[in-house]
Amino acid sequence: MATKIISFILLALSTTTIATTVAAACSSSDQAALLSLKTALSEPYIGIFNTWTASTDCCTKWYGISCDPTNGRVAGIDLRGESEDPVIQKAGKAGYMTGSISETVCKLDGLSSLVIADWKAITGTIPSCIPSTLSNLHILDLTGNRLSGSLPGDIGSLSRLTVLNLADNLITGLIPASIINLKSLTHLDLRNNRLSGPLPSGFQQLGKLSRALLGRNQITGSIPTSIGNLHRLADLDLSLNQLTGSIPDQLGQLPVLSSLNLDGNRLSGSIPASLLSSTGINILNVSRNSLQGEIPDVFGKNSYFTLLDLSYNNLKGAVPKSLVSTRYIGHLDLSHNHLCGKIPVGSLFDSLSADTFIGNDCLCGLPLLTTC
Repeated sequence: MATKIISFILLALSTTTIATTVAAACSSSDQAALLSLKTALSEPYIGIFNTWTASTDCCTKWYGISCDPTNGRVAGIDLRGESEDPVIQKAGKAGYMTGSISETVCKLDGLSSLVIADWKAITGTIPSCIPSTLSNLHILDLTGNRLSGSLPGDIGSLSRLTVLNLADNLITGLIPASIINLKSLTHLDLRNNRLSGPLPSGFQQLGKLSRALLGRNQITGSIPTSIGNLHRLADLDLSLNQLTGSIPDQLGQLPVLSSLNLDGNRLSGSIPASLLSSTGINILNVSRNSLQGEIPDVFGKNSYFTLLDLSYNNLKGAVPKSLVSTRYIGHLDLSHNHLCGKIPVGSLFDSLSADTFIGNDCLCGLPLLTTC
């Protein structure tokens, strides 16, 4: 009897092992799509595609490929030209890849993560089929290439997307209106492209967004006050664009905002007091705009800035005396404005150089050589 029980257990284990092995094997259609993707790309120095051969299982043997163990479908492509991966580290150089991203990537409809990033020379456009076919996609990261053309107009169809990173490319055109439909999005990085036009109306609908990085583009129009409804937003970068209008007071009321970069635009009006009295913002750069008025004297003992840059504006009046009471300011720049009067005395100012205050109308006192 015991022998029969043991035989039954061994048979069950054997059956389970076979089933697991079959489930883990890469599907033939996915393997064909990957080989087609490989054909359109060329990576001559590191050899990351050396393992991509028709005779091996793409789920277990191919570099940068992961699969869903339950069905053997390709779930992830992770090819990064700059990473701590031993293959990249052993090469002793950053990756370099040419070619384009083939539309055959859209045949991999089980993908939840598509990362082909930091290869510097991949050209062509973002496959237009991605939004309509890769409905399971959570991560789309194509940063650091030379992709051109526009963003797919139906990018908002990727309802499960949490990360959209297309920074450091040559993408042109408008930010599609449909982007506001990405309700699961937490990380948006479109920096250093050639995007133009205004921010889409309804941007506040991206309620889970924690990082919105849109600097170094050609975005025009004003900053929507509705961004103040993005209560999870911690990092907002709209620097080096062509934005006009005033800075919404609502930005200073965002509960977890810690970094705000608006430098290098055409913003006017005054600096909202809420930005300077906020105890959460520790990086604030509004330099190189056309901001006017006095600097609000609203700093306090809980003010903590690793960077506070108000330089190259049209600010007037005195240096706020309340700056003396701040807990910490790592880098302060008030240069090239129209400030006047005596620079306050306090421990904060003891370590500052004259560069902090140069280019103003009539400031005096240390660290400047002009006496009062």
